[in-house]
Amino acid sequence: MKSSQSPLEFKIYGMDCAEEVAVLKREIGPIVGGEDRLSFDILSGKMTVQPATGGVTPEAIVQAVTQAGMRAETWRDERRREAPSGAWQRHGRTIATALSGFCVLAGFLTHVLLAGGLQAAIGSEGLGVVHEVPWTPRVSYLLAIVASLWYILPKAWRSARRLRPDMNLLMTVAVIGAIGIGEWFEAATVAFLFALSLALESWSVGRARRAIAALMELASPIARLRRPEGIEEEMPPEQVPVGAHFIVMPGEKLPLDGLVISGFSEINQAPITGESTPVAKQPGSQVFAGTINGNGALEVQSTKPADDTTLAHIIRQVAEAQSRRAPSEQWVEKFARVYTPVVMGLAIAFLVVPPLLFGGSWGDWFYRSLVLLVIACPCALVISTPVSIVAALAASARNGVLIKGGAYVEAPAKLRAIALDKTGTLTEGKPRVLEVVPLSGHDESELLERAAAMESRSDHPLAQAIVAFAKERGVGFVPAEDFQIIQGKGATARFNGERYWLGSHRYLEERGQETEEDHRRLEALSQGGRTVVVIGNESHVCGLIALADAVRPGAKQTLQALRSAGLKHIVMLTGDNRETAQAIAAETGVDEVHAELLPGDKVTVLEELVAKYGSVAMVGDGVNDAPALGRASVGIAMGAAGSDAAIETADIALMSDDLSKLPWLVQHSRRTLAIIRQNIVSSLSVKALFVTLTFSGYASLWAAIAADMGVSLLVVANALRLLSGRSVCSTPRRRV
Repeated sequence: MKSSQSPLEFKIYGMDCAEEVAVLKREIGPIVGGEDRLSFDILSGKMTVQPATGGVTPEAIVQAVTQAGMRAETWRDERRREAPSGAWQRHGRTIATALSGFCVLAGFLTHVLLAGGLQAAIGSEGLGVVHEVPWTPRVSYLLAIVASLWYILPKAWRSARRLRPDMNLLMTVAVIGAIGIGEWFEAATVAFLFALSLALESWSVGRARRAIAALMELASPIARLRRPEGIEEEMPPEQVPVGAHFIVMPGEKLPLDGLVISGFSEINQAPITGESTPVAKQPGSQVFAGTINGNGALEVQSTKPADDTTLAHIIRQVAEAQSRRAPSEQWVEKFARVYTPVVMGLAIAFLVVPPLLFGGSWGDWFYRSLVLLVIACPCALVISTPVSIVAALAASARNGVLIKGGAYVEAPAKLRAIALDKTGTLTEGKPRVLEVVPLSGHDESELLERAAAMESRSDHPLAQAIVAFAKERGVGFVPAEDFQIIQGKGATARFNGERYWLGSHRYLEERGQETEEDHRRLEALSQGGRTVVVIGNESHVCGLIALADAVRPGAKQTLQALRSAGLKHIVMLTGDNRETAQAIAAETGVDEVHAELLPGDKVTVLEELVAKYGSVAMVGDGVNDAPALGRASVGIAMGAAGSDAAIETADIALMSDDLSKLPWLVQHSRRTLAIIRQNIVSSLSVKALFVTLTFSGYASLWAAIAADMGVSLLVVANALRLLSGRSVCSTPRRRV
């Protein structure tokens, strides 16, 4: 086959965490000239290979991936990839884990029934020390173990064969050891818990991958191309050349980035820039793929190909950020690399050294080596972390905080800074009437009646806010007659036979009805990023209505609580204009403001913050926040009103959109981390004690079993204390 120096891309099935990446580096690196020629995108399950001089065939790489225990095929567009056929291919890990849990429960209940009660089943000599397990529950436990180890055992075997102990080998040895001493229930339970943790990890990555697919659906799949001869033709955006003209009808999504050639409209740019209100567009204005057109038709000139639009960059940045943030190996996994071979070597030394060198009894030292293997079985050590994590996750869910995996339970405890999006995070994400100023002899009720009568015909967010405010104030109104939109400026309508108009400050100036006093009032009302709507008739200005995106209740108190919890720096990131951002920052007490940002700019700011503070959280709710959520040390999404892409990309979601959960999350994470450390220390301390007693001849097999089970129950009980975790930072009360 002809060699090529262009990058080779592969879809890797089974690559869900850093462990699989490490295995692939060891297998693929030597045949392509080094690990530095490999790059991985865990989120998309993609491996890119820069071939070595002399070339390497795709077939050789696919074969090497197979030897690593995974499956590879050459990369194709994810949207064209056929979904795996068959329930086992799509849900095999979930099915195996569920079957394992069912068999563990069935085996234990069967044992209780056959033994005549719970006490008889757990034994009288110690907690869980029962060797005479009837064959019926043994079969259930064995099925549970087989189901749990179905995806683990092949990796453990490869680890043992290459003399590179990992967590899979550690767990396999633990399960086999428990079976060897007759602890069937313990063996099945440990295997199930480990399989469950891997299934949750795989599920989390799968959800994030589906979020990428959702991002791809933002842009219109069809572009309405206008040919020079005036003919319109529909085609995929990928086929539209740069410089071509395309038409966007009212309410449609834009298929490509471009410049407006003709037409006036307002475009909802929140999916890309995060701006809280639609932006007026006219000839010469820039528009983005994935944004939503308003009431006017636009003719747009394409400025970028489909794979280079701002939306395309967002999609790539999400994947790249997630790849850079692949979860680091847990401490227990790293410890296992040393712990497992040391324990095995020590047990062999106990068996052969004293009899050969000091004339010890083979039987005596064989017994001591067996005791060492039993007490060294890392069940308590391995169980302690997943039980703590499950308890922490359950407590978080009860408090309205969805945490997507164990790695993200511990991360908030280490935060030193936090970045928050403005629109929809610090603010409510929709305009609200803040002030009504009647003029020319009109009162507030009369002004709202006329404004609501006209705005009831419009679906603009500002119009909906005015109508909602009028209803809140109990102002009745009848929709106005002869309603007409003036593109990019305002609207006119008839009310009780008289024509009224409604629009922006610019429209008032164009009508020539603005007085010096009106101008001063408008300038004052526009401070702090407010939008002012002017209402008038043919003879005078009737009044002004000021609207703005309102700050969430309790936002300032939440930021104060975060500082009290130890966070050093609080930053706001927004696509809105600087004046609006500064006003919100002053109201909430933010330390630093970055405004007028595109999604890529937010990622750049996050990278600077991470370099400066180490561990930084990002809180956001929109598609435009997704790359920054992925790049942050911890990504936190507003779950109730947030976009699917933000929620799926984030590590944590606040399902009630309650910002007061942020300081609670930090405190909860610290408590979880403290309990995990307590469990690890207690487990290792007991094992160290029994290693010493075993060497001196004072430990028995029964004592080792009792100690192992005792410390296992101890760490489980300690971990379950997290279930009682309640919000330590309740929603601040408003001062009256």
